[in-house]
Amino acid sequence: MRALQLIEDRKLETVEVAPPPPPALGEVTLRIKAVALNHIDVWGWRGMAFAKRKLPLVVGAEASGEVEAVGPGVAGLLPGQLVSIYGARTCGLCRACREGRDNLCDHVSGVHGFHLDGFAQERINLPARLLVPAPPGVTDIGAAVAPVTFGTVEHMLFDNARLEPGETILVQAGGSGIGTAAIQLAKKMGCTVITTVGSNDKIDKAKALGADHVINYREDRFEGVVRKLTKKKGVDVVFEHVGADTWAGSMLSMKRGGRLVTCGSTSGVSTQMNLMQLFQQQLKILGSFGCRMENMANAMQKMAAGIVAPVIDTEVDFGSIGAALKRMEGRDVFGKIILRVS
Repeated sequence: MRALQLIEDRKLETVEVAPPPPPALGEVTLRIKAVALNHIDVWGWRGMAFAKRKLPLVVGAEASGEVEAVGPGVAGLLPGQLVSIYGARTCGLCRACREGRDNLCDHVSGVHGFHLDGFAQERINLPARLLVPAPPGVTDIGAAVAPVTFGTVEHMLFDNARLEPGETILVQAGGSGIGTAAIQLAKKMGCTVITTVGSNDKIDKAKALGADHVINYREDRFEGVVRKLTKKKGVDVVFEHVGADTWAGSMLSMKRGGRLVTCGSTSGVSTQMNLMQLFQQQLKILGSFGCRMENMANAMQKMAAGIVAPVIDTEVDFGSIGAALKRMEGRDVFGKIILRVS
């Protein structure tokens, strides 16, 4: 079967590998349908692995699959069923796992596509407990973007930031995959949404998703525009994932007692912060990593109900993924790039 492997930094190859054996106890064999590309794929492609890994490595951290075979001891999954795949290999035994706080697993062995072989392969065996069934009406692309794109945003906005109807939120990089999800989720619950984009051609697209105000951060200091739009009060919540380039402005965009939730650092992992601003304004900074499987299920239920929908930039095949990652690195996308596997 085919698999897409990272051979060395910035070098990907499609290779033939042996298909997986029959599923073992508690396992399922999946036929991978679609892989959604993320910045974690860009980091791995550039060699930014923050833990030991061995190359070659199959890439792909977010995907959907169709159940092909079910191993002994598996209940609730049937051949032909569409599922969304949790991207981290958790232990399933620690207290966090047992309580449904999957992203706080004490013994996680890594992230697929980054530390462990990922999902850009035609078939794979996985523990059934890491699979979330897609409800009727959700496509393979919808299931593919549930773990990172929508699950991460669900966890950020609702588990951590505790976003409430009527609040004002600043969504950084509204043209990114998680940015497009955050705009939709916040607007649908009755929030005022301000977002930033990097080019004028993304402004109308962001407004079509529900953004009330769109700021081209390359042309305007977004924090100044935010203060003006909010009559100098600032926003209730900042949705951060850009990092060093936007951090200071994000801090200045918050109202007194505001919350900043962050899940990424695509522009750099280190920054400086004004501590007096932090405590005098009683700001709250919340780190958020990954999601719980319940977040994935909730996101797909909203897709099935027509409340939100994936925003797709392009679909690519195995031979085009290098160019796709370069486009993502240059922030030249709006929404998600999908790698079609089958």
